[in-house]
This record gives sequence, structure tokens and C-alpha cells, in this order.
Amino acid sequence: MENARISEHGFLADGCTAALVDRHGTVDWWCPARFDAPSVFGRILDEDAGHWSIRPDERYECERAYLDDTLVLRTVFTTRHGAVAVTDTLALEPGARGHEIGCRSPRMLARVVQGLSGTVGMRMHYRPRFEYGRVAAYLTERDGLVEATAGAATLRLRGDVPLAFGAGEATAGFEVRAGETYRFTLSWSSPYGGARPAVPAADEVVAEATAGWRSWAGLHDYQGRYRAQVRRSAMVVQGMTYQPSGAVVAAATTSLPEEPGGGRNYDYRFVWLRDFSLTLQALWRAACPDEAERQFAWVARAMGRLDDQPAPIMYGVEGERDLTEHALDHLRGYADSRPVLVGNDAWRQRQTDVLGEVLDAAWLMRYYLDPMTAEVRTLLRALADQAAADWWRPDAGMWEARDAERHYVSSKVQCWTALDRAVCFGSRLGDEADVARWAAAREEVRRAVLTRGWNARLGAYTGAFESDELDASVLIMPLVGFLPADDPRMRSTVDIVERRLTHDGLLRRWVDDPAGFVICSFWLVGCLALAGEVDRAERLFEQLVGRVNDLGLFAEQIDLVTGEQLGNFPQAFSHIGLIVAAGLLTEAAERPRERAYQPVPAGTGTREGAGS
Repeated sequence: MENARISEHGFLADGCTAALVDRHGTVDWWCPARFDAPSVFGRILDEDAGHWSIRPDERYECERAYLDDTLVLRTVFTTRHGAVAVTDTLALEPGARGHEIGCRSPRMLARVVQGLSGTVGMRMHYRPRFEYGRVAAYLTERDGLVEATAGAATLRLRGDVPLAFGAGEATAGFEVRAGETYRFTLSWSSPYGGARPAVPAADEVVAEATAGWRSWAGLHDYQGRYRAQVRRSAMVVQGMTYQPSGAVVAAATTSLPEEPGGGRNYDYRFVWLRDFSLTLQALWRAACPDEAERQFAWVARAMGRLDDQPAPIMYGVEGERDLTEHALDHLRGYADSRPVLVGNDAWRQRQTDVLGEVLDAAWLMRYYLDPMTAEVRTLLRALADQAAADWWRPDAGMWEARDAERHYVSSKVQCWTALDRAVCFGSRLGDEADVARWAAAREEVRRAVLTRGWNARLGAYTGAFESDELDASVLIMPLVGFLPADDPRMRSTVDIVERRLTHDGLLRRWVDDPAGFVICSFWLVGCLALAGEVDRAERLFEQLVGRVNDLGLFAEQIDLVTGEQLGNFPQAFSHIGLIVAAGLLTEAAERPRERAYQPVPAGTGTREGAGS
């Protein structure tokens, strides 16, 4: 069977890692140790990189859905002889509830097959491949379990059916009658980690995971517009959180291409400060702000003392700095898209937009950070100082250009944001001289953006100073309060960006971008909502959310012609964009329709520090 498309996958998570299961019952991706660890199932990148399938042994149709308020996936296969349900989940620690879920993941994948009607012949194919498909292990039966050990990993499979063994794989054929249940549990451990963990029955794992996820969902009661979509997106973002540290990865996968057959295939299983900041903003809107203090403490620890060094833009999930990139040349890649990469050399870049994104999130979460720890205060002050000192430098920009540094408008705007929020914090971050210095630099940045970022011939703010190239990143200007959304130049910019960069409701980042970028499309929704064009914003939002897969999941990009989802999956950025746009639409719908909204920059409505 041909490998499944990106959008055909469901997403499972346990607070430490993720798995992808396609609609045909195949686990195509699982890195059990943690998000960025080597895979044991990697078929999404190469047919020979390992998988685990359970499906009918005859023609079937399938429907699937998450159990309500969970990341527990149930797929119903219907054949001419009957119907079965396969329920898949990654395990949560028994008894873990609320914000404790995922903190001590048992690294276990459970699958339960239930007969619904008639009799259905099923086929199971278990083919683990360690180290991203490099290593096939010997499979041995021991104490009723099938054990596979290779290198630094051991997998132990428990199941209710007899298995036939081949070269590094096991298969089984079995019939499922109405009312019957078959259970399969697969656990991961280190062969050198002491006693092997117990492998419970799969239905126990499913019950615990269901209760755990529902307990988390019950703590977060978003009441705004598009409630179902926001709650699903918030749960996806939670599923992409490495709970031991609180860090949120950008995506669950590596090297799923921005363009099939192309070379922009990056590893997104790391923590970008940009995503961290926007995640906090999104979870605040989704009524999930509970762990702001823990997340800022993680950032402070990960960064350490900055001194005169540029702020690092990304980390491993436990704060690792060196994420050096290398290619896995033995893998063909999704749809023959090479290279397949592990690590991401963007960690070496200067991206000054992160300064504003972190300070903006801190200002938004200021009540949750009160009293502010010395480490967080030192971090925020250092970021403000860097914005004041380095805003004039070129950088790689938020799209992480690898050819040359430029004076990106969005980077300058976010330096302004950093300085604005630092001024708002006032004496909580610095003394009078600091605040005055930050305020003066803020005005310098503003003047530079308004003069050098504006292209009178185009009638728009462009992607970089003195440039003729449009870039969707400038849509952040009203979203951070740099300009009102109905400022004449901003309105002209939004109109031109929408006219020249959109296709069927999808917004590209620049003219030659091969696909629509999901979060940029939601930024456009936000700009329209802030400008008072609520009806247009609603129509665009609903068009966008209609492009999720059948489980409510977004990748990073969407093909302009076919509508196929592209890029790493699921993508936190995309779900964050949905949440923020829904929140802006909720606020816009509550304002009088007869006047356009005049946005108040975060922090400038209530001046708790020195004035600007």
C-alpha cells in the first residue's frame, strides 16, 4: 500500500513524545524516548524505516475521531463482513491528572481492537527499525512478551494473538467477532536502565489516558467563538509540550517537506523562543495560562546569562544549545524529498524578533509572573538591553533565511515590541535611566520602520528596509500594537498583501512561496478583525478551519492547487494562529460594529511603569 499523505495521520502524545498513526491503522512515526530522539517507526520518511499496522485483511472503509476531550484516537473499519474499532493512545502515568499528565510518561503505545459487528479478519504487521531505520533487531519471545533490543533501546510487545516471526518483524492474522477485544501494548526502555517496566494491558492504558486527558481539558474552559476548534487546537499544543521542562516543540516530525521533492526539509522537533512566546499567548486566550511561571523559569535556565551574546533562538526540549544539523542519507524522504535532516542549524542564527516575542508574552502573563523571580527579571532586562543595542543590525528574520542577513521589518517591529513592553514593566525591570534608554531606543526603531520600511511606490510596508518585496510577516504590526489596524498605511499594506499573496484564502509568505502558510493566513484574519472588518475576517477564518484534516489537525503549509497539507505535522504555529485569530474575532464581535477598532498596544492601556 502506498504511504499515507501527511494529512492522513492522527497525532498521539504523552507529554514526552508523539506518534503518528495513518487512517489505515499504521503507526508511521514514533520516537519513544522524547520528541527529538531516534525513531523506531519512521515509515513516513522511508518505507523501510519501520512501522506497526493493524487493519482488516480485506477491502474496508474507515472513519476516525478522537474520543471527546482527548488525544485517544478511535478508527472504525467497516468491511462487507462486519466492523471493528481500533483505539490507539500513548500511555500517561497511571493516576496522573490535570497538569501532572505527561510529567512521568511510561513511554508506551497501546492499541485495542474491538469487534463491533459480524466477523472481520485482521492482519497485524510489527516491523520495528531502530536509529531512524538503520538497525533491525532480533525479535525473541520471553515471558509472554516479544522483545527487540538494538543499540540503546528495547521494545517489548504484549499481545493477545500468536505471532509468526520473520527477519526483524512479526505478523499475525486473527478474526474479530462482535463483542470480542484484542489488546496490544508496546513499551520502550533503555536496556541499561535497570529493571524492565511492567507492560499493562492495553485497555487499562486507554482508560487511564482517556481520564488523564479529560482531566486536563476540564481545567480549561474557553467560552469564546469557535469553541470546538480552539479547544482541539489547545489540546494539540498541550500534546506538543515536553512536560518535564514545559517546553513546546514546533512540530512532532522532521523533514516533512514544504514542497514535495524539494530540499526545504527541516527538523522541527525543537523549541523556538518564537513558538514559546506565541504558545503562551495562545494558551492565555484558550483559558490555559496556568504554567506561565514554570515556562519562563525554563527559558531563563535554558538561556543562562546572556551578557553580550546574541539571544539564542531555539533549544532542545531540556535546554540543549547545540542542535547541529546532519543528513540521514540512508532515508529516501517523504515523497522522495531529500535531504532528511536531524538537528537544525538555525540555532546558529541571529533572529532579533524573538526579543519582542518573549517580552510581549511576559507582559501578557505579568500577573502570573508576580512576584517575578530574579532569574526571569534578569532575562527580560537582558533582552530589552539587546533590543536597544542591536535593533539596527541585520538578521536572518523569522523565516530563517540561510542566504544572507537583512534588515527585516518584522524583526525591527519586534525589537520595538521588546522595548515597549520593557518600558511598560518600568521599575520592575530597571531603574529610571534604563527605562529612559529603552524609551529612546523604542522611538528610534519606530521612526526607522515608518520611514525605511514603507515603500511609497507599492503603497505597502515591505519585508525589509528599502525593499520592493512583499512579505506576510509585516502583518504582525497591528497584532503587536505597533500601528492601528485601520491606520491608512497599514490598511493599504493589508489590502496589497492580501491581493498579491493570497490564493483561495491561503496567504503565502512572499510572491514565490510555493504554498500557503497557515499562521500567516490567520494573521490576516486578525488584521481584518482589528480593523473592524469582522464579516470578512469570519469568512476567511471559516474557510481556513475548513482545511484541517478530519481530526482537526494542521501542518505548516497547504498546497495552493491541491489543498494538500505540507511541512512538519502537526504544526504548533498553525494551531497557535487559529487560537489567536478566534480570540480576536471574539473580541471584535463584542465591539460595536459601527466603528472600526483602534487597537491598544499591549501594556500601553495601563501604564504600570514609566510612561512613553
